[in-house]
Amino acid sequence: MRDGADAPTDPTVALLLKVVDELRDELVAVRRDLHAHPETARLEERTTAVVAARLRTAGLRPRLLPGSGLVCDLGDTTPGTRRVALRADLDALPLPDQCGLPWASTSRGAAHACGHDVHAAVVLGAGLALARLAELGRPVGGVRLVLQPAEEVQPGGSLDVLAAGGLDGVGQIFAVHCDPKLDVGHVGTRIGPITSASDEVTVSLSGRGGHTSRPHLTEDVVYALGQVITQVPAILGRRLDPRSGVNLTWGAVQAGSANNAIPSHGVVRGTLRCLDVRAWERASEVFGEAVTQVATPYGVEVELHHQRGVPPVENHARSTGLLEAAARDVLGPAAVELTEQSLGGEDFAWYLTKVPGAMARLGTRTPGGRTFDIHQGDLRVDERAVEAGTLLLARVALLASAA
Repeated sequence: MRDGADAPTDPTVALLLKVVDELRDELVAVRRDLHAHPETARLEERTTAVVAARLRTAGLRPRLLPGSGLVCDLGDTTPGTRRVALRADLDALPLPDQCGLPWASTSRGAAHACGHDVHAAVVLGAGLALARLAELGRPVGGVRLVLQPAEEVQPGGSLDVLAAGGLDGVGQIFAVHCDPKLDVGHVGTRIGPITSASDEVTVSLSGRGGHTSRPHLTEDVVYALGQVITQVPAILGRRLDPRSGVNLTWGAVQAGSANNAIPSHGVVRGTLRCLDVRAWERASEVFGEAVTQVATPYGVEVELHHQRGVPPVENHARSTGLLEAAARDVLGPAAVELTEQSLGGEDFAWYLTKVPGAMARLGTRTPGGRTFDIHQGDLRVDERAVEAGTLLLARVALLASAA
């Protein structure tokens, strides 16, 4: 990925560039295969098998996790060695693929619209590259590949990995996430929170329905839902510190089927996001109080469901520094950009409650090309990002294990 005029002087970096260059076409082919055969959360059996088979071909011994996903150790096997983990997620989203490319999804209603196919190919590539360096006599410290299921649902697959001991013996962990707002060959980093907390919330209201000509004889759940939809976000904005970036956004509402009948049941669903972990810890209580206070005057019965999702991804300062150094080594001195904190949620955050680590945003936009959005069926990535991500994670594993 570096310019020829900017050739590295470190012999290990030069060898890593050569090894990854030899793997590039194969890794792109793996990415396309995974993209064409997406599997949604906790159903990633074929995806797991594809990655596991390639690791075994390289002489590695992946350990399959219960259900789907795997971990695989390589490098230094000395007892007591604290490993550096590289994490990817495997699941696709339940939406139609509209990318229009030859490797578009062949699975109806499922698509890799968040770039997890890229993440998987990158971590696989980093593992293969590190294994090859070890074969060539270069020292490789203890490294663990973590390819997890179910990042897109709550509770997410990182909790499954932790429950299965997938982080036992790990001292530091790194990951990348596709970012279509960054040009390929660039990475975005920041110290501290890089994503937000993200919860799923559902409000169900029930009451006596009736004819729209006699609303006074009903408990009008449609009107009450309207008040919840508009007033509760405003209440949260006054009850919680505005600097915490609290954001309640509704995504689905269902009530009734006729224009002249007040239904007896209605529901609204959305996401509650917080940039600050302390606000996140208070948000559930404040949300419940606000909904009850708004809905009670209308005589409806209220049922709340608040699915705690993920805390913010909090990048560790030293780990972020290692990621930035790795990016400059293998992608060039201008490769690193400061990125903003996102309101998106990422269950990589749970790993960082156990060990230090960092996540970088991986540029996937073709320079001068269109900026696509993730979680949209027409997502396209510049596949040079596979090589860039592989180089980045392989290099940071070498730096972190030697530090």
